[in-house]
Amino acid sequence: MKAKKIFSIQTFRSIYAAMLLLISFCGNAQLKGGHILGAMGLQSGTQAPEKTLSVYIPGYIYSASSLRNAEGDKMGNPDLTMFITGAGANYVTDFKILGANYGATILLAGASNTIQGSYIDSKSSFAFTDMYIQPVQLGWHNKRADFVFSYQLYMPTGKYELGASDNSGLGMFMNEFSAGTTLFFNDKKTFHFSALASYEINGKKKDTDIKTGDILSIEGGLGKTFYCMNAEKTAPKGIFNAGLIYYLQYKVSDDKIPVGSILVVEPDKDRVGGLGAEVNYLHLGCMTSAGFRWIGEVSAINRFQGNTFFITLAHVFSFKKK
Repeated sequence: MKAKKIFSIQTFRSIYAAMLLLISFCGNAQLKGGHILGAMGLQSGTQAPEKTLSVYIPGYIYSASSLRNAEGDKMGNPDLTMFITGAGANYVTDFKILGANYGATILLAGASNTIQGSYIDSKSSFAFTDMYIQPVQLGWHNKRADFVFSYQLYMPTGKYELGASDNSGLGMFMNEFSAGTTLFFNDKKTFHFSALASYEINGKKKDTDIKTGDILSIEGGLGKTFYCMNAEKTAPKGIFNAGLIYYLQYKVSDDKIPVGSILVVEPDKDRVGGLGAEVNYLHLGCMTSAGFRWIGEVSAINRFQGNTFFITLAHVFSFKKK
């Protein structure tokens, strides 16, 4: 009797996805997490003032110029640009927890060409992506230093299907904890340095046993704040903030990519570093701000290397009694 082998569509997709990851870059494939590098820069360790609601529109562009292997050598020149935009809100209350102001943030966004990992098959049209919720944000303000602590959750609301090339989400829950500080070098708090560390813990991807490793990200900058005075030189009409920024990201634990029930692929962990600049301006009359960040990646291992651009437009509503 001739044995018959029946493969389900799901089995085929699993094999296809595993082969894609294995073949694409000879075992050096890396899976991406949800943390968006470049979203934080100058004064990354400072919370917004209490009793304020900030409504913002972010614009994120990442252009990959090369793919780097485990030695940091160039493996190719991908033509890949990822774009994210949406609408978000952050509210900081006057409610105190352990002496810190409590706040929360939410971001609803869409993305195109969502990068799933260090393989080029990531082309997709603009679509709703994973949702970002920060239910816990604590901020402390001292004379020469600010401190923040937060917990954020990335929810898999974007489209994800194993093996698909048009996914707009990562197909997994992501939990992240962050802590940071902004240090001020003068009494007027116009000269500052900041650092924010975020640790991302990733769950398994939808309908699979594939698991992205934990990821550590560090972001901040060294900057100077300037006050733009009115014509009479009696009061500021705007606040200008500019300086140098940086980010670092390390895969702390190995990705888990099972193939069938025998082979488990654990590629070498990736990392990247970048340096750039940031400028921000807040118009005090209408409480509207605009910011621009650029970071050029200078060192990458087992991942893309390129340029990050981040543009933010925001309006601040203050509920403080005048």
